Formats: sequence, structure tokens, C-alpha cells
Amino acid sequence: MGGKKERTEGLGRALIRQQNRKAIEAKEKGRAIHLQNRKVLESYTEINEIDAIIDKSDEASLLLSSGAASDAGSSDLLISADDAGDMTAEERRQAQKEEEALYASNLKVPRRPPWNSNMSVEELDANEKQAFLEWRRKLARLEENDMLVLTPYEKNLDIWRQLWRVLERSDLIVMVVDARDPFFYRCPDLEEYALEIDEHKRTLLLVNKADLLPFNIRKKWAEYFHQHDILFIFWSAKAASAAIEGKTLIQEPESQESDLPGLDTRIYGRDELLTRLQAEAESVVAARERPSSSSSTTSEKRQVTVGFVGYPNVGKSSTINALVGAKRTGVTSTPGKTKHFQTLIISDELVLCDCPGLVFPSFSSSRHEMVACGVLPIDRMTQHREAVQVVANRVARCELERIYNIRLPNPKPYEPQNRPPTSYELLRAYCVSRGHVASSGLPDETRAARQMLKDYIDGKLPHFELPPGMDTSDTEGEDSGSGSDEEEEPEPSSGSLPDRRELEDLEEFDSGLKGSKVVKKRENKKEGSHKQHKKPQRKKDRSWRVGNDGGDGMPAIRVFQKPAVNFAAISASGRG
Repeated sequence: MGGKKERTEGLGRALIRQQNRKAIEAKEKGRAIHLQNRKVLESYTEINEIDAIIDKSDEASLLLSSGAASDAGSSDLLISADDAGDMTAEERRQAQKEEEALYASNLKVPRRPPWNSNMSVEELDANEKQAFLEWRRKLARLEENDMLVLTPYEKNLDIWRQLWRVLERSDLIVMVVDARDPFFYRCPDLEEYALEIDEHKRTLLLVNKADLLPFNIRKKWAEYFHQHDILFIFWSAKAASAAIEGKTLIQEPESQESDLPGLDTRIYGRDELLTRLQAEAESVVAARERPSSSSSTTSEKRQVTVGFVGYPNVGKSSTINALVGAKRTGVTSTPGKTKHFQTLIISDELVLCDCPGLVFPSFSSSRHEMVACGVLPIDRMTQHREAVQVVANRVARCELERIYNIRLPNPKPYEPQNRPPTSYELLRAYCVSRGHVASSGLPDETRAARQMLKDYIDGKLPHFELPPGMDTSDTEGEDSGSGSDEEEEPEPSSGSLPDRRELEDLEEFDSGLKGSKVVKKRENKKEGSHKQHKKPQRKKDRSWRVGNDGGDGMPAIRVFQKPAVNFAAISASGRG
């Protein structure tokens, strides 16, 4: 009896161990897939040649295994083969706009393939990878057109998966944009994708940093949104966070009202925004349940979800923290801080969902413009002058001189007198005023460029874009920082003396002295002071600090010529 009982207990333990082993293997299998996806969850918009080769091989193998290679290879995109080499700059720009309008419908965000709860993890993962690779092949076909310039976009599938989950869970989609250029950060195809998921979903445009806009410009944008039936709210996460901390920011009086009835131009507070978001989300839920629900069920309060999406570094996490009232998500000036979508419960009736920032594919804007706007990290830029030139083109010359307390060189006589300053002039003037010197002894332009770009993103340098179809003449007489031509025109009468002083300061750059001390030392030299007992030191020859007589502040080119050698005399002395 004892042996039979022991054998039965041993068999039971073996069955239990086998069952536990299967459960552990299934759990480890799912965990391995999760860790694999988590390991590569890093936003990247550009890939090197080796990664491109690997992606192409993976793409070909996946498409061939699924039998979709022939479908993916055939495309309905017509690539223009016209020779554009003989076009002028204006003709090429016009042709580029026509091409962009022609292929605007092909510039879409990736769609999640259909799925259901009965699918396995492997099947769902394979379907999503295949759909994503086919989407990238279509964009690659667009890049083959020489007349189209496609901006860097998000190429990590796992980041797009976070967006898919947020769109499916949310009742109301809030697209956070920067008030200084709302259409640069808006993605119309994302609004269409939300309607494809659910026809009752609505997208609200949360215009963040609205306190950086003058009232008349904010009114113009409100009129444009109202005319085009765009749901919008003006908001400032920085002002709301300061109000929570008990600080007060300088705000313009809210007594100004719009001429159009029902036009909302005010900047919402925290409580007002929460109430508005909950009301919009509840209206979406009510519209969805109205055809199939009875009157008894519609009166019950249900929990609604509001999802926040948008470009990196537009203020999504700052908005979430301001609405929650505490720091729940990481905030940094470097784009791409949020890696996974986060669900935050505000109350029993409202839930917020924060999505990682994505760079959506678009036309026209260059990489330098995306760096200047904060979409791409500033610390990773390799061409700082091109990014600073974007700032110089958008901010008025007088504003740059006033904010940084510098004097920019005047344009040359044969140049337009209202042209914006070049990045070279702006960076050199900034380095001279701050004393930024690199280890080589030259001005540290990289450091100056990073500081200027951060000031541009934070709003220290005023700038804004007008709604489409509006001319700069509509805002004449208003206090703005858009850099109109009338503001950029320098005074010709006061150009000679500041330019000469700036050249002298540039010559004394490596001494590390400020402009006032340099001028004082120079005046003492003119008076012939007898207290200079120091031994004169030999100065290093720097080509960048050589002056010219053009009065434009640009260095001249100094040509050094080696003395000629008399080979006949050398040969004669050798014979002697």
C-alpha cells in the first residue's frame, strides 16, 4: 500500500511540474517578445548605411515569405523624370509645390492591420511588421522623386505601436501643437486615421505656448480655425504650472474681445481645460451610444479617456503634469523623453493618456528647420550654422541686437539693406560679446549656436507664423517679433563707428576682455600713457580677425606669398 501511494504521489508531482513548466515556458516566450520590443524602443529618424542594408534584407525576406513582394514592388506612384537642372530657383520652388500638392494624399501615417483577440502574439507581431514595412516602401518611392523633399520621420515600429494603442483607447484625441507655428506640428492624416478607427472620435487642437503670441495674432489664428471648423483651445502649460506653484506670470489683460461672436481667443486655465476636455469626450461617447442605447443607460456617468499626441518637445508631458497637478511624466528640453504611453487617472470620470512624441512624415521642412523648432535634438546637430540661419531669417535684426545686446554688421552697399543677418555674422557677434573661445583660440560657434537655438525654442527670441493666406501687412503697427522688412532695415547713418569698434573688439577677442575694457585700454594707448611696463608679446596671426575697409564687419582674405629663391646664386656659391 505504501509503495502504491508513493507512486501515485510521484505521478501527481510530475504532472504538476509538467504543467508548471509549460506555463513558465509560455510566460518566458511572451516576456522574450516583450523584452525584444522594449530593447529597441528608442526613437530614431535617420539610419546609417549598415542599418539600411539590414532593414532592406529583413524587409525582402518578410515580404517574400508572405508572398507580397510583387504587390509591394508595384506602386501606383508616378515618378517625375523631367530634367529640372535648367530651372531657376523660383521655377523649381513652384514645381516643388505642385509636386507636393499632387502627392499629398500619399503622405500618410502607418495604419495598424486588423486584429482580434484570438490572434497569437507571433501572428499579430508579424502582421504589424509587414504593414509597417509596406508603408516604408511607399515613402521610399516618394523619396525617389527629385522634386520632393521628405523630412526625417519616425522609423521605429514600436513607437508607432504606442500611437496605435493610444488612438484605440481614447475617446477624444488631443493634438498638442506649438502656437508659434501650429500647422508645422499638425498632422491632418492622423485626424483621418482616428475617424477610420471610430467615426465618432474627435480631434482637438491644443495650441500650447499661446502666451507667446500677441493678442492680434492669436485672434487671427482663432478666426482661421473657426472658418475651417477646426476644434481648438489656446493653452499655456508653463503658465498653468506656475499658477500651481503659486507663481504669477506677466499676462496681458483678458478684457480684449473678438469681433466675431462665439470666437474663443482666451487662454484656458487648468480647471477650465479639464472641464472642456471631459465635456468633449462625453459628447463623443454619447454620440457613439445614441443609436443603440436606451434613455436609462445614457444618463449614467461613464469614464472617458483623453489621449495626447503630437510631435516631440511641443509640451505634451508638461501639459499632463499641469493637469494632474504633480510631476507624473518626465519633462526635458531634449525631444523623445517619453518612451511608453502612460495612463493617468484624474477622477472617476476622466482618464488621460500620454503618447510618446512622433515625427510624422511631411514635405518642405528641412532637417535644419526641425532642429531649430526642437523636433530633433539640438545636441546631435552637426551643421550648426544652417540651423542658426533659420533663426536669423525668422527673428528681426533689431530684436536680436536688443535681446543679446550686440551690434550686427551692416549689409554691404551692393546687398539689400533689409536682408537678415547671416549665421556667420550672428555667431561671431555673439561670441565676441560673450567671450566664447574654443580650445583652438577661435570663437566657439557650436556653443553659441546651441544657446541661441534653446532661446529660440523657449520663446526668448520672439517669432511666430501667420495663418495661410495672410500677408505681413495685416499686422503692421502691432508689436510683433516676426521680423518684418520694415523692422529689419538698419540705420545707415550710424554704421561706420560701431563697425570700427566691432572690428577692434574682434582683434582683441583672444585676450578675453570685455568690450568696455578693450575700448578703455585703447584710449589709454592713444593718450600715450607711460605706465605700460609690460613686455610686448607677439600676437598669434589669426585670419578670422583680419579687418577690411568695406565697413561690413566681414574679415578679408590675407594672401601670404613665400619669397622667391635665387637658385642661380645658390649654384654659383656651391661651385666656389
